[in-house]
Amino acid sequence: MTNFAARLFAQAIARELRPLGVSPGQLPVFFALADGSALSQKALVQAAATEQPSMAEALSRMQKDGWVQREPDPQDGRSFLYSLTPAALEKTDALLEAVRSVNATATADLTQEECAAYFSALNKIVGALKASIAGA
Repeated sequence: MTNFAARLFAQAIARELRPLGVSPGQLPVFFALADGSALSQKALVQAAATEQPSMAEALSRMQKDGWVQREPDPQDGRSFLYSLTPAALEKTDALLEAVRSVNATATADLTQEECAAYFSALNKIVGALKASIAGA
C-alpha cells in the first residue's frame, strides 16, 4: 500500500508541476537551494536522499532548462557549487504551493487528529529509513 500511495503522490505532483515546467525529480534540488545557497553535488545527493547518477542527470537537465547554474567551488577546484538561477528562485513559491495542494488533496478526508497522526507516523518512518540507509 505504501508503494501504491507513493506512486499516486508522484503522479499527482507531476500533474501539478507540468504547467510550471518542472519534474518531480527536480523538487529536492529546488527546495535544497531555495534559500539562495550554493551546494555541491555531493551535498545535494545527501539532501535529496538519492543516488549520485540520478542527481547528476537532474542537475544536467536543470542546467539546460535554465534552473541551476554552477560555479567552481573555491574550496575544491575539482568540484562545482550549484545554485538556482533567478528564474528558478521565482518559481519556488509556486512549487511549494503545488506540493501543498497535493498534500491537501491527499489528506482532505482525514480529521485533524488523523492528519496529525499521519504526519507524525510519516516523520518516524522517514527517520527510521534514513537511519537504516546511513547505517548500511
